[in-house]
Amino acid sequence: MREELLRLIEKNSKIEVKELAKMLSVNEIDVVNELAALENEGIICGYPTLIDWEKTNLEKIIALIEVRVTPQRDQGFDRIAERIYNYPEVKSVYLISGGYDLLVILEEKSLKEISSFVSNKLSTIEPVISTATHFILKKYKDNGTVMGKKFEDVREVIS
Repeated sequence: MREELLRLIEKNSKIEVKELAKMLSVNEIDVVNELAALENEGIICGYPTLIDWEKTNLEKIIALIEVRVTPQRDQGFDRIAERIYNYPEVKSVYLISGGYDLLVILEEKSLKEISSFVSNKLSTIEPVISTATHFILKKYKDNGTVMGKKFEDVREVIS
């Protein structure tokens, strides 16, 4: 049940307990208890909402920043990653393979704010060797959800 429950709420965290119980063929109390256990164990870390910011009047610029660092003795990348993820502007930090070590995802209102963060905060961290910044121009699919689905014409063709 646990794995299937996680898959279901990962796709839609707003599914009601009653519906989850029906889908899993278990009692509602079992679902409630399992959700509580998953939260207590730190397996469920949060319930984020996916927003298509392009459909709002708010400006949001998302930057993917690749960071090359010198790992710290006896701590690897953990301390550097922690220092970076403690900045409130930082949405996500990942340890990655390839030419860079960390991937930092940042959301700001302007290119200037992102540039300022990279030059004044990120680049000044001593173990940071270099950065490369990329900007999200358009989201087509995010977290398994297709963004801005095209209108599908379902009218019957009459000839």
